[in-house]
Amino acid sequence: MTDTSLPLPRKGPPRPADMLERITPQAAPHEMRDPFDIGETLSNLADSGEAMTIYPAGLGAPMLARIASVHPEDPRFTFDVAGAGPISPGRATFVAALGGNAKLQFELESDWASLPGQPNLVPAVFPDTCLVLNRRAAPRLDTPVNGSYAATFTLLNKLFELPLCDYSVGGVGLRATPDQAAELYLGRKLKSVRLQLGPALAIVADLEIRLLRPFRSFLLGEQVQIGCSIDNIEMQMYQHLERLVTSNRGRT
Repeated sequence: MTDTSLPLPRKGPPRPADMLERITPQAAPHEMRDPFDIGETLSNLADSGEAMTIYPAGLGAPMLARIASVHPEDPRFTFDVAGAGPISPGRATFVAALGGNAKLQFELESDWASLPGQPNLVPAVFPDTCLVLNRRAAPRLDTPVNGSYAATFTLLNKLFELPLCDYSVGGVGLRATPDQAAELYLGRKLKSVRLQLGPALAIVADLEIRLLRPFRSFLLGEQVQIGCSIDNIEMQMYQHLERLVTSNRGRT
């Protein structure tokens, strides 16, 4: 597995405040099943040093950890458990944050034996499936099917023009082909993105990618959903966006 993305600043060791609750079925998460996407997501967590909450089998107390490394070719990774004490053998649930607006959860079963001479490092295999929950701070409106809604930006001297699927005062949803999404990753900043919001309004904002989800469209084939938060926007443009969201709420 190769990754040409820029490295993200790695966070420090996990703290008690980093503990995350498990995703409930009522939250309506979606599933990630592609091994490449799972590996890429785990690699991003390793690069960022994001804390992971582990719920061991039985009634054991949750533990904190970080992903130490992901094997470049095989579907396996190693995580670094914070503090002392082994993980109880059996099925454990892992929960991690993906940026600020999404959460990842998966389950694995193992004896959780640590590496020789390294009691805090525990090897594991990729899960078959992960739950991903996109937590939206603001309600989003779907764009009309035949409307003029798109996001245009330049990345690595390459021009992108992606369809805009939904929008809110806090972020937008884009759609891309797998080839277009190959140069995008969780946490990537997109600078000076031109958002065409209908025939009469265009605004410019900086975005941050918070969600990548592959799906298959009956008409378009393999696609990737890209959820972005608005990272930076001028006040006047924000007010235009806010008025548009307010006036269209309930119509789309």
